[in-house]
Amino acid sequence: MFNTETREGVLALEREETRWLSTGWDGGFAEGDRAFNVTVPEGWNPDDLDSYVAERLADADFERESGPVLLTGVAQRHARVARCGPVEAAATVGVSNPAALPMDPAGGSLPDDPEPVAGTVNVFVGTTRALDDAALANLVAVAAEAKTATLLDAVGFPGTTTDAVVAATDPAGEPAAFSGSATRVGAAARACVRDAVRASYASRYGDDDTPESVDDARHGVRTDVESDVFVPGE
Repeated sequence: MFNTETREGVLALEREETRWLSTGWDGGFAEGDRAFNVTVPEGWNPDDLDSYVAERLADADFERESGPVLLTGVAQRHARVARCGPVEAAATVGVSNPAALPMDPAGGSLPDDPEPVAGTVNVFVGTTRALDDAALANLVAVAAEAKTATLLDAVGFPGTTTDAVVAATDPAGEPAAFSGSATRVGAAARACVRDAVRASYASRYGDDDTPESVDDARHGVRTDVESDVFVPGE
């Protein structure tokens, strides 16, 4: 699926003529040969993200065309890759900035937009099958669902404040009309994301304690605001 290489805190995932969909910085649909996962330092807060990313990739001797770039506070030595059937996934896991979603909200208001923090769970998932844009977008949702289920089991949080997903497809591959959980692509994606996230989490934390609540974390949010629910048309 991907050829992977790590240099100077940058993980490159390479496959020629790949179509990508990223939820991260400078995201959206793109076509290119590479995607990147870039480790940023503690306290990172650049004035110009474009220049920062270009400099980091140049320092690592990687050339970016139009493929996606994700950013993380996790060192790339903790990246893990899982493969199953027509799918491969890579993940880095940092949970210093948990995002709790209580089912019994205490009430509150919407927060202001926060300053960026160097945590995050980044997931890259790609298939050798050819997906149209709708199925590729659904693969993002499938990967995010698998990430959420895995983190809930591991740490009790559905994610962090800065999680991102990149999905990839091979336009020249065997066509697949759908990518839901019951399909070969979707089932493989769920397994790969689960196993890559668990392995990266174990590599990063081992027996170290992780935050048990937002109050215990260095950063994080608890969504206690409640919405107004109504019947459509009333």
